[in-house]
Amino acid sequence: MSYRPTIGLEVHAELNTRTKMFCDSANDPDGSEPNTNICPICLAHPGTLPVINQEALRHIGRVGTAISGTLADYTEFDRKSYFYPDIPKGYQISQYERPLVSGGELAGVAVTRVHLEEDTARSAHSAKGSVVDFNRAGVPLMELVTEPVIHDAETAGRFARELQLLLRTLGASHANLEKGEMRVEANISVSKNDIFGTKVEVKNLNSFRSVERAIEFEVARQIELIEAGGTVTQETRGWDENKQVTFPQRLKEGSADYRYLPEPDLPKLVLSEIPWLTKEQVLMSMPELPWERRARYASLGLNDATVTQLAGSVEDSAFFDVFLAETKKDQALVKIGANYLISDVAGEHAKLSPQAFAELMRMIEQGEISSRGAKEVLAMLVATGATSSVAIAQELGVLQVSDPEALRAIVRAVIAEHQAVVVEYLAGKESVLQFLVGQGMKASKGAGNPGTLASLLKEEIGKS
Repeated sequence: MSYRPTIGLEVHAELNTRTKMFCDSANDPDGSEPNTNICPICLAHPGTLPVINQEALRHIGRVGTAISGTLADYTEFDRKSYFYPDIPKGYQISQYERPLVSGGELAGVAVTRVHLEEDTARSAHSAKGSVVDFNRAGVPLMELVTEPVIHDAETAGRFARELQLLLRTLGASHANLEKGEMRVEANISVSKNDIFGTKVEVKNLNSFRSVERAIEFEVARQIELIEAGGTVTQETRGWDENKQVTFPQRLKEGSADYRYLPEPDLPKLVLSEIPWLTKEQVLMSMPELPWERRARYASLGLNDATVTQLAGSVEDSAFFDVFLAETKKDQALVKIGANYLISDVAGEHAKLSPQAFAELMRMIEQGEISSRGAKEVLAMLVATGATSSVAIAQELGVLQVSDPEALRAIVRAVIAEHQAVVVEYLAGKESVLQFLVGQGMKASKGAGNPGTLASLLKEEIGKS
């Protein structure tokens, strides 16, 4: 019997709020000099009292609603005790027995809980010693824990990507893994039956590919260890991106090691008594969710790959939605525009005007510009932010000429220059017509309408 991997994920995400979780210091861990966004509360000076950040609560309420979780009517905060230099109080304010959200599902993966806590400070080490920057200490942090129902690296990566997109869609977090705004930890075990094996937690996963590769490596490592007669140690391991291996860090703590106890300085919360956190109020504040957006795009006749790419970025989908409004969802224009957005714009639309882009797509659909000419105009629109595609096309001289009389002289010259090809066409080799059209495009410097050139070529050859 083969081994069956079992994987559960723990994801932390820094929340978008103006201030920290329990004080009014700025939530800006990266944008300032070290140890400037601090105060007596987030530095745990004696006698200071925390105050709950309402915006952080609202973010978690929206996340819980999006994943169809159950928002707790009664919730409280706890003290999670552990001693590191980056924990100024000697404990972290978190949630244990009564999280804000229980249950739910995302990307086919069952969620155990979602709760709020405060982030730690950031330590830095060098040959000269160690220093601590407390700008991050107390930043609002969401922790989401999945059920151990994932059995392969691909599913884990898909879940993490969908969660990042959801957080960005809700405006809850920027969720950049490379900046540490979203951190994924994987709990991994293997066994040959339904009884879970010994769990190993892998940290330091700062990209989705790292999540997938670390899981694949750790599954293989555990199987190899067991097959060699060894046993898996319950521990925390790090991920070495350069070597593509996991490495031991410390033995894994259990909940008893943290000595959880209710936080006495914060009130217990009854969410039904908070007007802006009732289920009705949260639902009213919800935007279109990623899977709803994908369904809407699919209804426009776009294929799955195109839908996934356009809906996979908040910025891309926002641009595409303005484009849809400009084109009144004309199906031909929608398909053309979607293809150009994916292949030629590829997310570089900071300066691109949706109105100018829609105008360019109409020009393509109506045969007023060739594909090559459209790419040149689009590159200028992306680079300059110009608002008129027609003006750019005129400036570049790439507007197609569709007037038969304006192209007839070019067609006659092509026929005269390529008589041997004309003979082949007359002999029934119709495929050579495209060669003659190409010569007409070349002679017109790309401005000739290919359809008009083909019609004129047939007409003029018929006269010969």
